[in-house]
Amino acid sequence: MFYYLLPLAEAAADEGFLDHVAKVNDVINSAVWGWPALILLGFVGVLMTILTKFFQVTHFGYWMKHTIGAIFGDKHVTAHTEDKTISQFQSLCTALAATVGTGNIVGVAGAIAAGGPGAVFWMWVIAFFGMMTNYSENVLGILYRRRNTEGEWCGGAMYYLRDGLGAKKNCKTLGAVLAILFSCFCLLASFGIGNMSQVNSMVENVNRAFNIPKIGIGIFLFFAVGLVTIGGIKRIAAMTEKLVPFMVILYFLGTIVIICTHIGHVPAVFIAIFEGAFHLKSAAGGAVGYGIMMAMKMGFKRGVFSNEAGLGSSVMVHSSSNVKEPVRQGMWGIFEVFADTIIVCTLTAFTILSSGAVDLSTGMLTAEAEEIGSSSLMSYAFEMQFGKAGGMFIALAILLFAYSTVLGWSHYGTKAFEYLFGTKAIIVYRIIFVCIVLAGSVLKAQLAWDLSDTFNGLMMLPNLIGVLVLAPQVMECTKNYVDRKLKGKTDVVPMLSLFEDIEAEQLKRPDED
Repeated sequence: MFYYLLPLAEAAADEGFLDHVAKVNDVINSAVWGWPALILLGFVGVLMTILTKFFQVTHFGYWMKHTIGAIFGDKHVTAHTEDKTISQFQSLCTALAATVGTGNIVGVAGAIAAGGPGAVFWMWVIAFFGMMTNYSENVLGILYRRRNTEGEWCGGAMYYLRDGLGAKKNCKTLGAVLAILFSCFCLLASFGIGNMSQVNSMVENVNRAFNIPKIGIGIFLFFAVGLVTIGGIKRIAAMTEKLVPFMVILYFLGTIVIICTHIGHVPAVFIAIFEGAFHLKSAAGGAVGYGIMMAMKMGFKRGVFSNEAGLGSSVMVHSSSNVKEPVRQGMWGIFEVFADTIIVCTLTAFTILSSGAVDLSTGMLTAEAEEIGSSSLMSYAFEMQFGKAGGMFIALAILLFAYSTVLGWSHYGTKAFEYLFGTKAIIVYRIIFVCIVLAGSVLKAQLAWDLSDTFNGLMMLPNLIGVLVLAPQVMECTKNYVDRKLKGKTDVVPMLSLFEDIEAEQLKRPDED
């Protein structure tokens, strides 16, 4: 088999071909990630925050209790199912598997290198409002989900674009076209953010730490990914619910040790972040206004790359949950962004900024850190603290993070492929996805990231249009839930689905609280 695959991987590494791909990608990337798209992304988050009355703040204790808090005492959240659905906890872990990846390590480092410490502030901003974007996507995903011929739930932006936006007056064709475009872009994104960039980061860091040949790592990953993804969502969920908690806790402990060791630098780190966000001194080496724009742009881009709020991606796995209430799954979306960016990305940023890799007085990388490159900043920070073992720890962390991301995104791509070509064709996509792993192992690191940025932007635009148009339904569903569950109104009819047959089916199920 590899007799045929290896020449393809080597051909993908051809310099002339890759240079041509990079030039084309630069043109598309500058268009899809221009300020209009970033403004739309921020606007949708702000709008949904206002329409839900700052749900992520006003009901902070409630959604924490019914997400991470419920894991330890609510059997509905963690119980495995006999059918084709997965538990709420498994849906979270699979979604986190797709989001908590190299974006949390390499992506944050790249944002700081390009935009200075101020980029971290803008990552927080986009995450704060992104919580409600992700919440809205999940609510719509549950409201518009359907079962396929295998009995699995199918939900995602393609469905609320087709059946939601498409149901608006004179919008049937528009909804159908945007649903197809979203699915096509999702396929491309699954090969980029969900495969090539993740594999590339794994290969680069493992090669650097253990000196293992890159193609050898690629072949190992080919089998490691294939054995899980071919088994479908049940096998993916079973793997991620074990892997994600382990890797997050391990990474948390490692970063906390470094931050505590440099605890005296923490105040200076905060100052550098807020200073850089509003009057960046020299991270971009030029005018203050340009520096602020670069910090904001890199913070937004890398924030979205990390937590995926606005892409419409994680809703495809959240929709596979056995949840009854749309708002309950929406709250898992809030926690997902909170855990990914506010916790994990912040730990990465503080580890890098407190380690001495960045001159906090200027916001620029030190000469030594500049020499090793942004993709290895966390390895640099850990090696300074733990020696060579620290670099090996980060290489293994990236391996786990990126591997879990590849698993999560394989499901997203599967659902997009299923929407376009039907359930029986899914196996074709899974084979292609696994083969792409080899190409990702030999691509240039920068090109892999640039392609991922472009695919993210293409996927984001139709999804945000759908969320924006259907915002009133999210607001109505949220009010319905708050009236019933928080205010105790007994005369309010539950809003569980926008399809009568599914609504009737869900009403027969026992209450989740």
